[in-house]
Amino acid sequence: MTQQGTAEAIPPTAPAPTGPGTDEVFQVESHGIDPIPDAERHGSAKDLFWLWFGSNLTFTYVINGALAVAFGLSFWQATGVVVIGGLAFFAISAAGLSGIRTGTATLVISRAAFGVRGNWPAGLLNWVVSIGYTIVNTVVGTLALDAFFRDLGWHGGDLARALALCVTLLLTFAVAMWGHATVQWAERWMAYVLAIGFAALLVFLLPGADTGPSGVVPGASGWSLAFVVMLAGPFSYLPMPADYTRYLPRSTSLRSITWSGAIGGFVSSVALGIAGVAAATQADMTDAVAGTEGLLPGWFQPLFLALVLGGSVTNSIITLYSSSLNLQVLGIPWSRSKAILISAGVTAAGSLYALFLTDFTESLLSFLSLLIIVFAPWGGVFLADMVLRRCRYDAAALHQGRDGAYWYRAGCHPAGAAALLTGMAFAALTCDSELWTGPLVAPLGGADLTLLGSVVAAATYWLLARGRIRADAARPLAASD
Repeated sequence: MTQQGTAEAIPPTAPAPTGPGTDEVFQVESHGIDPIPDAERHGSAKDLFWLWFGSNLTFTYVINGALAVAFGLSFWQATGVVVIGGLAFFAISAAGLSGIRTGTATLVISRAAFGVRGNWPAGLLNWVVSIGYTIVNTVVGTLALDAFFRDLGWHGGDLARALALCVTLLLTFAVAMWGHATVQWAERWMAYVLAIGFAALLVFLLPGADTGPSGVVPGASGWSLAFVVMLAGPFSYLPMPADYTRYLPRSTSLRSITWSGAIGGFVSSVALGIAGVAAATQADMTDAVAGTEGLLPGWFQPLFLALVLGGSVTNSIITLYSSSLNLQVLGIPWSRSKAILISAGVTAAGSLYALFLTDFTESLLSFLSLLIIVFAPWGGVFLADMVLRRCRYDAAALHQGRDGAYWYRAGCHPAGAAALLTGMAFAALTCDSELWTGPLVAPLGGADLTLLGSVVAAATYWLLARGRIRADAARPLAASD
């Protein structure tokens, strides 16, 4: 089914053909945000394990673990933060049930919480977040490939780095453009190789780790910043879990998708986070790739750089893919495979800036600290709405305009907008980053409470929207919901 509704509400997307061959490996996926018909549903919950496991075998988590140590935490303290951060994947994975119920993307489903028009600003901000993470991983992969060139004896300077960027972007774009089936296939097979390589990395790094006290007592600032950085990764996925469950049969259970996806994301993110913690107790991690490489035997260093490149590509694939669906939600009247060209272009431009015009490590920290102001409150509202509705949506109304149940008041759900703004205001007031320090940080002893913006937003939405949602629940839904 294609989108419907007035032009001012939801611009139509390109029509998608139906049939058993619309989601096959190495064929361009024909569907976008249009609901996946039951006849084309396929796969099982175990596919989610490989998706989240493979996509999180990325060096970014090594950097995050190293940052926790840089904030003053000891090995065991930082490891505890890494583990707690990994548990967030249970919430991310559970949110995928909405895709099974509706057959569409997460940022279409969030129209239920924010309204057809009210969903647009949050959709735009979340697109920026997804592109930001794609840029981060693209830069990490580029730096690794550039280092590999130097190991081979080619010191090409900016030319070598530019070539490395082109190769990294090409590997990412090719898979993401083909679409859902190819993304899942690539994540599974790349995970097999990357898992072996990163397991070897842990074997080399853990024995030399300094597990004693850090020598300093981390204050509220150190603890809070470590949690912000560690939880930023899982939280950034909140706008996309349904993107990868929308093809699963309706009979797929909440328990199966929650455990499959969560274990996948937890194992890979925690293992690499601990690797970063171990490395940071032994070496200067200002340049995380170079710092880690220096701890490894010479014969393994080229393989390590290949791991960094591969992990960056696996993570960028899913964020770039989801960003193309996001653009359709924003009203780009193109097919998914054409809309991805916009995201790829912006990713290339952002990567060029990060590689040639600014300090990467500082930019990464600032980026992770600031983006939670947006997606933590958004995630709080989305999850609260999903729980209140018990994941029961009027699937047809998600794709309608004025005549749909989610038009609310002039296309905006006042409760969703108020909750999002309240959560963002709280997060901004308590954010401590290189680019912005909220006025409440100093009175709080330097603590960064940005993450609690999700709790504030969820509580606000629960209070404002539960009456309306209970009334909606009393109405019978369409047979397709």
